[in-house]
Amino acid sequence: MRLEPLHRSALTRLRQEVKVLGKFKHLTLRDNRSVLNSFDAILAVENTVAMARDEGIEKPLLIYTPHGFGDRDYAFVPRIATFDFVLVAGEKTERQMLERGLIRSGNYALTGSIKLETAELLMNAEGPLFANDQPVILYNPHFEAGLSSWSRFLGPMLQQFSRQRGLNLVVAPHVKMFCNASRRKRERIETRSTETILIDTGSDRSIDSTYLALASVYVGDVSSQVYEFLANPRPCVFLNAHAVNWRTDPHYIHWHLGDVVEDPAELVHAIAAAPERHHLYRERQMKLAAAALGTNARGASDRAAEAILGCLCVNPAKATSMIA
Repeated sequence: MRLEPLHRSALTRLRQEVKVLGKFKHLTLRDNRSVLNSFDAILAVENTVAMARDEGIEKPLLIYTPHGFGDRDYAFVPRIATFDFVLVAGEKTERQMLERGLIRSGNYALTGSIKLETAELLMNAEGPLFANDQPVILYNPHFEAGLSSWSRFLGPMLQQFSRQRGLNLVVAPHVKMFCNASRRKRERIETRSTETILIDTGSDRSIDSTYLALASVYVGDVSSQVYEFLANPRPCVFLNAHAVNWRTDPHYIHWHLGDVVEDPAELVHAIAAAPERHHLYRERQMKLAAAALGTNARGASDRAAEAILGCLCVNPAKATSMIA
């Protein structure tokens, strides 16, 4: 596979470097219009690539493979209907996309989770994270301030874990939280790590499922990574930092898969109790994880490749004109 960064004009680069103004992804597409129009297909993990049509990129088929399995509306934005073909992991996403008219019979395929299968090959789970064999707790907060538990729960969490003995804590927020932060800011936060607390602001381990594989309990708010964690059902604790009325809200279905904590003072107690209470949630976890992730049979990537080739109606040996 040949890897080539897309060209950015001086104006596009300038606008994108001023982060407060936005990411201007459509300008990058526009700058590369002639090159992208030379391909037969564009495979994207971000639905913003649907903007290609507005930028005069008409020739290639647009193929979309969602990279998350969450419950929020962002996973089902109207522009997904622009794609010519969609690779869907599980029946939960399939059902909601069909109901919203984002996919239709013949323009999508159920494949299982390509991301989960690939992450298993990439994860760096060799060697222990800590110099002890205590259970590992993973804290995985979302990056959006209005949804995240980070500002309200991180401080009390670090204080409580620094005082207790018997549990290790990995703090690995969504990779977007610090993607634009300075190195100095990252280091300032990561230096709060101790012998039993590991804070990771964006290493490969924070995105390759290493922490998901090694953790005994998942603690988080609205990240869809909880479904990846539940590919192997284990205890979960969810943090309600914004007094959300979540019980009948479809965007918080995953909060029915573990205890929900609203008071930071109760956090460590809830985490310690989670293994004993797991039997209350295990069956529901298995059901919802299967619906989100799809079949656990090996070969998701092969099934996706076959679906793409079928969409292109070409022989595998001729499928050379494609960009991802």
